Formats: sequence, C-alpha cells, structure tokens
Amino acid sequence: MLTKRIIPCLDVDKGRVVKGKKFKDIKDVADPVELAKYYSKNGADELVFYDITASNEDRDIFIDVVERTAENINIPFAIGGGIRSIEDFSKVLRAGADKVSINSAAVKRPELITEAALKFGSQCVVLSMDIKKNGQSWDVYINGGRINTGLNAVEWAIKGEGLGAGEIVLNSIDSDGVKQGYSIEITRRISEIVKIPVVASGGAGKKEDFLEVLKIGKADAALAASVFHYKEIEIKDLKEYLYKNGVEVRRDF
Repeated sequence: MLTKRIIPCLDVDKGRVVKGKKFKDIKDVADPVELAKYYSKNGADELVFYDITASNEDRDIFIDVVERTAENINIPFAIGGGIRSIEDFSKVLRAGADKVSINSAAVKRPELITEAALKFGSQCVVLSMDIKKNGQSWDVYINGGRINTGLNAVEWAIKGEGLGAGEIVLNSIDSDGVKQGYSIEITRRISEIVKIPVVASGGAGKKEDFLEVLKIGKADAALAASVFHYKEIEIKDLKEYLYKNGVEVRRDF
C-alpha cells in the first residue's frame, strides 16, 4: 500500500502567510519560514507555498522566502503562484524548492508543462487546478480564482498528465476555507482517471474529512491550511487517527 501524504498549504501575500474563505476575506496568520519549520518538525510530509497574488498582480515570486525555507526544513516543498516561464522554474528550483506548481501559466500556454518536464523531470512539475462547479460541470479557473476559463476539469487533468505533469493538485474554490469537507466526487473522478498522484485541496475541517478524501476520494495526498495554522488539528494526531483507520501514513517523526 502506498503511503498517503499530509501537506500543509501556506498561502503567502507580501511575505506573510494568510488565509481566507473561497479565495476571499484574507487574514494574516504567520511568518512563512517559521511556520514551515514548525510543520517540518511536526510530521508534515511536504509543504506547498502559494504566492496568491503574484499571477493577478503580474509580478515575480518571493525568492527570498524560498531560499530561507530551503535552509530551515528537511522535507520537500513546492512553490506556486506567478510562475510563467522555464526561467521562473529555474529560479525557484535553484533557490531550493523541490517542485514547481503552475496553474494560470499552464492554461495560457500548455506547452510550458512539457518544456518543464523535459528540462527538470516530471516529478518537479505540479499542475495546480483551481476548480468550481457550475451546473453539472467542474470548470477550471485562473488568476487566483477570478477568471473562469471554461475548461472542463476532468479533460484538463487528462491533458495535463499527457503533457508531462507529475502531479495534480485539485483546489476546490467552493470548499476553500469552509471546513465542510473536500469535494469528494470530483477528486475521485480525477484520481481514477489519471495515473499520476492527485492531491486534494480545500475543505478540511475535521479528521474525518481527511479519511474520507484519502479513502473514498482516492486522493494520494490531502492538503489543508486553516486547521493546521490555527492548531485545530495537529498533524501527529491526524496521522495516528488515519493509521488506526487503515490509511498508511509516515509516522517516523
């Protein structure tokens, strides 16, 4: 049985970790490097940092945060937000990141996925998908959830895998920060249809939500923010709960 991963997500704006609901009502939480150190010591398998306004503000990503994080933690971490080119990939990976997450740039120029996979390896390329349900369809959004591309989420996941993405992160806008559970249906559909790992994101409120998305939703990893940032759930406790309920997790911390 493959080990499932627990991944805290750090949304960063102007050098600080922030958190909102449904991509709105953003509030300050903590210093990103200090929070990363805490998670690294307390059982997180990986971390994801999103520069949440870089794409919309059309500016470069926070390289200083990447460098300081790499110096202070010993678990893999991914960086996303404002990545537009192979040069951006190079900068972030040189600064110490293990993976690079792309969303808006991948939609606008899908060949970037292939170019990055060929140059750095598929394991470095994460296709991040901000998705929202409209009627019967799940659509892909860009620019921090502001623009509906009209792309079908399942079709885009399949295409992204074909282009060379090594992992998919599904960010459910409807569930983001609401703490009422992950979007199980779409997570399961995409997990069953692609061969690369799928990370569920958006909606974690209690331990049972993680169990549900990892078992019923068939996700390879569960990503969360608020419940970890505000210590509503400790990762060590969560992993013990998952292990006792039949989910294989890393517990050597």
